[in-house]
Amino acid sequence: MCFHDRSVAVIGAAGGIGSALCRSLAVEGARLTLIGRDRQRLETLAAETGGVAVVCDAAVMEDLDSVLAAVEDLYGIVNCAGSLLLKPAHATTPAEFDQCISANLRTAFATVRAGVKAVGSREGSIVLVSSAAARTGLSNHDAIAAAKAGVIGLALSAAATYAPRRIRVNCVAPGLTDTPLTTRIMSNDASRQASASMHALGRTGCPEEVASAIQWFLDPAQAWVTGQVLGVDGGLASVRPR
Repeated sequence: MCFHDRSVAVIGAAGGIGSALCRSLAVEGARLTLIGRDRQRLETLAAETGGVAVVCDAAVMEDLDSVLAAVEDLYGIVNCAGSLLLKPAHATTPAEFDQCISANLRTAFATVRAGVKAVGSREGSIVLVSSAAARTGLSNHDAIAAAKAGVIGLALSAAATYAPRRIRVNCVAPGLTDTPLTTRIMSNDASRQASASMHALGRTGCPEEVASAIQWFLDPAQAWVTGQVLGVDGGLASVRPR
């Protein structure tokens, strides 16, 4: 992969998948802008990767516009921001639903909106993160499935819109991945085993596996790949385990 001196902005950089991606991109020589809401975690990661930490709530579109506009020669933009809500629709409050949509779909839309303006007339690559829950029916995932399905629709439409400008838009759809966001789900051996058994490969994922797929989409060598949704999910969305 060729990222030497390529400028990449990662939103949600301090999360499990985001930090794994940043570490890998740093090894490949990328110039990183690390964006998120937790200053301490961002600055720690920036010191490790040589990146620049910027505190910004990506759901505030105007703020993200300003942050990405200030990044010199921006090539790649990734949105790893998100949240997890496991409730049936009837038990979900309006505030919970709004927060879920804001953290997952609004930040993705803001990423595309700000990213294409910041890239301008240069070629670029945008990668969004959806979920296997958007591609197969999982109980008690009603709000998060709705938000993440919106991310897929956004990626496909934006890929068509910005293809004439040579800005590629793609999406990964992970299964259950072992990150700080999913700690509560896998807090004991019984719940961890139940989660693993949902996946045809018999285990949950690790952040580095999802980050690798994101990095592949970002890679300038994949200049003919756009409008794609890649399941990095142990077969969860497409394969039924015995």
